[in-house]
Amino acid sequence: MSSIFPAEAELPELVPGPNSLTWRVLGDARGLSSAGFALLLQVAHPTVGAGVTEHSDFKSDPWGRLWRTLDYVALSVYAGPRRAGATGRTIHDMHQRIKGFKPDGSRYHALEPEAYAWVHATLAIAGVEGTSRFVKPLREDQKEAFWAEWRPLGRTLGIRDRDLPRRWGEVMEYYERMCTERLERTTAFDDVLGTLGGPVKAPPHIPEGIWRVASPIALRGTKQAGVWMLPPSLRKRFGVSWSRAEELEMQVLSRTSRLSTPVMPKQVRRSGEGYLKLRGEAVTPFDTPVPQVRPIRAA
Repeated sequence: MSSIFPAEAELPELVPGPNSLTWRVLGDARGLSSAGFALLLQVAHPTVGAGVTEHSDFKSDPWGRLWRTLDYVALSVYAGPRRAGATGRTIHDMHQRIKGFKPDGSRYHALEPEAYAWVHATLAIAGVEGTSRFVKPLREDQKEAFWAEWRPLGRTLGIRDRDLPRRWGEVMEYYERMCTERLERTTAFDDVLGTLGGPVKAPPHIPEGIWRVASPIALRGTKQAGVWMLPPSLRKRFGVSWSRAEELEMQVLSRTSRLSTPVMPKQVRRSGEGYLKLRGEAVTPFDTPVPQVRPIRAA
């Protein structure tokens, strides 16, 4: 199994450094507005959706999953090659145990090449979309450069080279094909929509009093941005309502956010390293033994 991972000596060539476009794109805190979008794309894949429904505690602890995703990205990009390599291996090991049966009775495994690679690709798609809509539109050559940095990180996860598109233009074709032919309105997709729109307990580091006031706005904004970023054709196919008023609201918010870029504090624009400091010891220890998951549900 170890042969699917890069040798330790290769890691510095695979992990983006401080001067990379990846640090800049993923480091702007406004890009977190695309977190709901990424999650919706992921759980709309039948295999990913089944795994989340059977093995995840998302409904009872949605922020736990969000923190684990953000921790993974931060450790892979901002914590150095060694920790990026350890994180990738542990993520792979965790997914090794996630298997079961889909609602139609067919078997699934989280390490199915298409599903496993799709999750990695959605983080790049969401990063580009979030940056373009809320920070500054990226040129095509910048999108190409970002993908050229992000794609190699898939090797730290054990993703095969042939399972990811080589160029950004191919990513967009792949994205359209997945949305048209493979994604489904899964139970997990509906759970994510419902949870993002409803009350949840305060995430770590935020006092309960502040969360009671801020959460309705934060959760509604995350849900609205996530639905807004979905391709209109996918929203229509899934029967997800989207009004003209909601469209105008998001366009105004997007434009306001982009116009604020020149005066945005550095702590917001380069928050990647700060995120790891903020999380401190709470950051998910991906380089520790893999935790047990719930038993597989019988068919």
